Amino acid sequence: MIKAVWNGKIIAESERTEIVEGNHYFPPDAVRQEFVQPSETRTHCPWKGEAHYYSLLVDGQTNVDAAWYYPDPKPAAKSISGRIAFWKGVKIVA
Repeated sequence: MIKAVWNGKIIAESERTEIVEGNHYFPPDAVRQEFVQPSETRTHCPWKGEAHYYSLLVDGQTNVDAAWYYPDPKPAAKSISGRIAFWKGVKIVA
C-alpha cells in the first residue's frame, strides 16, 4: 500500500498508483477529499499538458499547491488522466 502523508495525516492511500517521472499518481478515489482544496494554479508540461492543482488543509495548516493532476492530458500521458500526485513536503511511503 502506497501512502501520501502530510502533517501527520494520510492524504491518499492506494495499491494502484501510476509512476511517471518518479511521482506516484493516485486514483482520485484514493485521496481523502476532506484534506484537498481546489487551487486556481495551472502549469503546462510539454508532453503531459495542463496541470491543475490542489492545496492541502490539515489541522489548520495549509500546504499551497501541494498536489497536482492532469484532467485532460495529452495522449502520451493518458495513463495519469485525473490521477493526483504530491510534492512540497508530502511524503510518499510504502
